[in-house]
Amino acid sequence: MKLVRTELPGVLILEPRRFEDDRGFLYESFNVERFSQHAAEGLPTAFAQDNHSRSASGVLRGLHYQLRRPQGKLVTCVHGAIFDVAVDVRVGSPTFGQHTAVTLRGDGPRSFWIPPGFAHGFCVLSATADVIYKCTDVYVPEDDYGVLWSDDRIGIRWPIREPTISAKDRQYARLDPARADLPRFGTG
Repeated sequence: MKLVRTELPGVLILEPRRFEDDRGFLYESFNVERFSQHAAEGLPTAFAQDNHSRSASGVLRGLHYQLRRPQGKLVTCVHGAIFDVAVDVRVGSPTFGQHTAVTLRGDGPRSFWIPPGFAHGFCVLSATADVIYKCTDVYVPEDDYGVLWSDDRIGIRWPIREPTISAKDRQYARLDPARADLPRFGTG
């Protein structure tokens, strides 16, 4: 497994070895021993929940995070293609408000590690996309927070013009360090 560091410390792209022949392909999407070899990079070896979402073309989900029960997410697109984004929302962090993005495709094994304290979102670039993500903590509805996907202070250049967005995602506030519902850098 190859680790690619991004411009945000702790946010990583994982590229596993892919074995392919005329029958198809195989790759390890998670291996506790390989992940433990990269513990110093922040990769976890224990996950609490796996999610699978299917979305149509042009759907944008995010930017989501949990405050009291923060989730790290290991995101993999297993069908289709997505533009996946991590935003540092930890007040006091040297990279607060900065983002990084990667395109994930079902036909190329890559995963995106987004540590706790970062907001996560993605948009669908293909007709449909199936996304699987492993989370380091369970989803808690009353601990569900977000940042406005189109906040110009973050400056994400989403590759779709008119995304389909849920009512919940449309109502999130902009990123402001004075918000009480943001994580603090260096706390958990």
